[in-house]
Amino acid sequence: MPDTRSHRGPHSQDCSLFAADQWPQLRAAVADLSWLLGRDYPVKSANELVGNRYQLTARQRMAVERCACAPATARARGARRVTAERLEGRALWIDGYNVLLTVEVALGGGVVLGAADGTFRDIASIHGTYRAVEETIPALRLLGEEFRRLRSASWTWWFDRPVSNSGRLKTEIEALAAEAGWDWKVELVTNPDTVLASATEIVATADSVVLDRCGAWYNLARTVVEGIQPKREIVELSPFGG
Repeated sequence: MPDTRSHRGPHSQDCSLFAADQWPQLRAAVADLSWLLGRDYPVKSANELVGNRYQLTARQRMAVERCACAPATARARGARRVTAERLEGRALWIDGYNVLLTVEVALGGGVVLGAADGTFRDIASIHGTYRAVEETIPALRLLGEEFRRLRSASWTWWFDRPVSNSGRLKTEIEALAAEAGWDWKVELVTNPDTVLASATEIVATADSVVLDRCGAWYNLARTVVEGIQPKREIVELSPFGG
């Protein structure tokens, strides 16, 4: 079935699944899963165990899995996280869909999760096809404002070539950047994770695979989402603090 949504907003049951009265058990589930991951339990079986314990729905289990990580992993990622000052005059490589979707979701009133490693994550999915929504251009403009604030030398966006409409999105971003005077470049590759994980440049992502292998990273999506006005309600699930 084609995706006909015009917004990157919440799914129909999210208001109840991620309501404030659900946060304590979701945080407890993230803490338990993080503890198990720290003892080398396989993530899928551990998440099933935790989900059964707290009687979580499939969507809540997805959120818990996306937010959890072993305490040592969270510390290692935090040690390689750079501040905004490190970006002045430097190039930044961006995990395109990872960053853009989270900002779109925040603008659309969807669920944004505060994860154990300090990143913000969403539970949106593009299922092999990206569809621009009403939040796409506003999200890119917010990211452009952050580009100006950081005074970066340049940004290179990396998108998945196999995802349908990536070429169209590339054209839209390049046109917007040219109009605004942002030094942005857009690259389409088979697997951005591979490129970003081995990058010598600072990267912007919340992807766990990249965060565990890259040299240094900037928490771009979180920074931009935290600056959205009026403030968006974040479902903070980190057992370790922000």
